[in-house]
Amino acid sequence: MASEPTPPAQPDDAPESYVGLGADTAEHQARSRGWDTVRAVPPGTILTMEFRSGRINFQVEDATVTRCWVG
Repeated sequence: MASEPTPPAQPDDAPESYVGLGADTAEHQARSRGWDTVRAVPPGTILTMEFRSGRINFQVEDATVTRCWVG
């Protein structure tokens, strides 16, 4: 039987450090820290609940990150 694949490591980064940053600044910072996927969405956006290693999500209001989470 084949073993479970090991998911890629994600950056050792604090999501709360992005709150309050401008959306463009936050995206640039996240990519420079090694996040594979950076997703910015407006409040109330319907998203799937799947967890994806290497993805960071930003909720953006008025071009500012108001919430951040991984997966």
